[in-house]
Amino acid sequence: MVKVATRGKTAAATRSQKSTATEIFITLRIVMNAKSTKNPLILGIESSCDDTSAAVLRGRRLLSNVIASQQVHVKYGGVIPELASRAHQQNIVPVVDAALREAGIGMGELDAIAFTRGPGLLGSLLVGVSFAKGLSLAHGVPLVEVNHLEGHILSHFIETSGDEDHPDFPFLCLLVSGGHSQIVLVRSPLDMEIIGTTIDDAAGEAFDKCAKILGLPYPGGPHIDRLAQGGNSHAFDFAQPRVGGFDYSFSGLKTSFLYTVRDMSPGFVADHLADLCASLQRAIVETLLYKLIRAAKELGVSEIAAAGGVSANSGLRDALVAEGARRGWRVYLPPLRFTTDNAAMIAAAGLFAFEAGRRSTLDAVPVTRLAK
Repeated sequence: MVKVATRGKTAAATRSQKSTATEIFITLRIVMNAKSTKNPLILGIESSCDDTSAAVLRGRRLLSNVIASQQVHVKYGGVIPELASRAHQQNIVPVVDAALREAGIGMGELDAIAFTRGPGLLGSLLVGVSFAKGLSLAHGVPLVEVNHLEGHILSHFIETSGDEDHPDFPFLCLLVSGGHSQIVLVRSPLDMEIIGTTIDDAAGEAFDKCAKILGLPYPGGPHIDRLAQGGNSHAFDFAQPRVGGFDYSFSGLKTSFLYTVRDMSPGFVADHLADLCASLQRAIVETLLYKLIRAAKELGVSEIAAAGGVSANSGLRDALVAEGARRGWRVYLPPLRFTTDNAAMIAAAGLFAFEAGRRSTLDAVPVTRLAK
């Protein structure tokens, strides 16, 4: 018995020594490869859901941003996690290679690799996290982990032409996507506080689920937006639930829409499709702005930004601009190509973390949910 126990301890100690030696080796490679630059080169890798993306930033200037979207989910009316992770495995190598080639950058020139650690789908995240670790290990490049949602917010600091107008700190960001609806107080790139969030469905989910009720293709949000532009936004009134604080709730609105459409004949729905879409869009936008206006008033913040997939919605963008003019806000809307998931925003968030001295290790694991 003693002999077996001793062997076990020896094996464990050996594994520990090998792990320590590997970490020391990697650290030495990173130190030897370290570069002193005011505009570090950052490779960003994003794989949180169904888009595989890689981007390269030199400082804040975007050099490349390659995205491979997955069409396999359309026929299912939503993202299938297992299919998403398999597609990421197929896309990750060519996407990263294309981003580096487009930027004209070799792996040896990189200062850091920024990767999405979460939140997102576990299988999808695992592909990007593992690939980033492999690159770091092979080339001695430091790792920086990024919160996907913070990446959306910091997409406002990506520079493409050099004359972009960025929010001043502190600012409020309305972060709206398929899975999240939040109001975030951004004090600095590394100091953010979620002051309001959805307690059930997100705005993007409300768009997609209501679009499915109408028989529109997935993803439904863009189809709702397109049809709404030709409809009467006051033709129908749908519930706009109010919950405490700065939080949101969209499940009641979705149910109200379902019951309204359920009681209509198919012909009536077809004849009033644009009006239904316009009225739904108005209800979602008004719900979002009601809490945002309250938060801006109570906190005394007039710098207002939007981010996330739903920030591409024309009704929301127009409403934010109108409220900004009415209330003296400075409103910042992301370019449409940065509203959906992309690696440029991950590289931007990684840049701020890298410059602050933050580094990730090889034991970092993907997380489906993050506290902040």
